[in-house]
Amino acid sequence: MTKKDKKLAYRIYLYLGALFITSLVVSNLIFQKFFYWNPFGKIELFGAPLFEISVGVLPYPVTFLITDLISEIFGKKKANQIVTAGIFASFFSMGFIYISDAVPAIPSSPIDDALFKKVFALSPVAVLASMIAYLCAQYVDIAIYHFWKKLTKGKYLWLRNNFSTFLSQFIDTFTVVGLLCIFGILPWNLFYGLVISGFIFKIFIAFLDTPFLYFFVYLLRKRFKLAIGEEIDLEA
Repeated sequence: MTKKDKKLAYRIYLYLGALFITSLVVSNLIFQKFFYWNPFGKIELFGAPLFEISVGVLPYPVTFLITDLISEIFGKKKANQIVTAGIFASFFSMGFIYISDAVPAIPSSPIDDALFKKVFALSPVAVLASMIAYLCAQYVDIAIYHFWKKLTKGKYLWLRNNFSTFLSQFIDTFTVVGLLCIFGILPWNLFYGLVISGFIFKIFIAFLDTPFLYFFVYLLRKRFKLAIGEEIDLEA
């Protein structure tokens, strides 16, 4: 690979990392708003509405698409580095929210202290729960992805993309909803509905993102002349 190609590859990696971190931080900031997703009508499970979903799940599946793309093109180590950077960015953003909450608003401020606290006060606790779930899910996703990649010798991209995402998304959804219920942010009567709804929604998105993964992998393999299963070593 030429020096010019190596610089371009590194730039693409940085842009993917920026999209990953942005999606992760945004999902932690907006999670307190919920909406109905009723593709099959109103359904209840164990007395809990089945398709009440936090808007925080909207950008979150993007993070799994990006880590799968990084895993495929740049390897396991670079994917794990992006995950670690995402954790740091989330805690860093929560630090500024703490500081912003502590600073008193002036009388003419469009957003007063009470409204700011109502929107953001629970975020640090929620982010702690989210980060625990996120750590488990993302590292599991990357590990399973590379297990299947090695087992299939780089073939069947759809297999490792979906199989790794299915398990990791269940771990993520179950863990984060469980912790939010334990911390008292969400009532336990919503547990089953939110877990199943969130998991089904994320699996639905995982199916939808498979063509995009194929498309971007095709473009990058063609641009950098990569064989099936071959990765770009940015540290070489």
